[in-house]
Amino acid sequence: MMERKKTSDFSPAVLKEFDLYVHGIISRREFLNRSARFAVGGVTAAALLDSLQPNFAWARQVPKDDSRIKAEYAEYPSPEGNGTMKGYLARPANASGPLPAVVVIHENRGLNPYIEDVVRRLALEGYLAFAPDALAVVGGYPGDEDKAREMFAKLDPGKRTEDMVAAAGFLKTHPESSGKLGVIGFCYGGGVAGILAVRMPDLAAAVPFYGPQPPVSEVAAIKAPLQIHYAGLDERINAGWPAFEKALQDHGKTYEMHMYADVHHGFHNDTTPRYDEKAASLAWRRSLDFFGRHLKS
Repeated sequence: MMERKKTSDFSPAVLKEFDLYVHGIISRREFLNRSARFAVGGVTAAALLDSLQPNFAWARQVPKDDSRIKAEYAEYPSPEGNGTMKGYLARPANASGPLPAVVVIHENRGLNPYIEDVVRRLALEGYLAFAPDALAVVGGYPGDEDKAREMFAKLDPGKRTEDMVAAAGFLKTHPESSGKLGVIGFCYGGGVAGILAVRMPDLAAAVPFYGPQPPVSEVAAIKAPLQIHYAGLDERINAGWPAFEKALQDHGKTYEMHMYADVHHGFHNDTTPRYDEKAASLAWRRSLDFFGRHLKS
């Protein structure tokens, strides 16, 4: 297996440019041009970019054929979105009754192997877990991160949001669901976790990871307790926190925020060099404890 690189193997400036690139703020050409000055020792800017791309073998914490779980791809209706959608559903194999449910919202690349593994991890913890694929309407996750980002960016944002909201409703009312629903989301999905907290008054818990905050004008509608995870070096997302926190406080909302020092946006994604094992493990343990308190009690 290819050796896992760490953030310390890259210039902080390169990692900033990479963050702009993966979020569509700059193009591939712009990334290569801006990063060329950091390509030394025979390493090209293109090689730098390649080394920052995911290796999905690193995220296989729970094999797809693990006998402890049952997993399948499932369709669900999204009448206000793109019609019939699809996602990945998993639950513990020995489940004998209704289960608390968690919808998992992916980053801006669709339902890739990392997110599928997160679904399986939650199934092992006793949850009915479901991750919708926003790219289902255009054929599903293509197996290539750059293509996935391009496909994702071309989706109608409004319908894409409705597809995620519909996925949460599908899971909450699933025959194997207890009716207690939580959401966990990463990057784009962290933003969707906030949207679901605003739009679903019966949501039991929301855990956004380094996602854009909902507008402060909508915070009053939030009923679910929030557990929010931010990366200390993620200036782009963290800039929205002070106003969001003030709105949460002004409206008396239940929340906790955890800032992980010296880690980058995407630190939970264990397929890329931005992964930080210590921060990711702590954040995951906190997330499971939070879901345990609000979904299993």
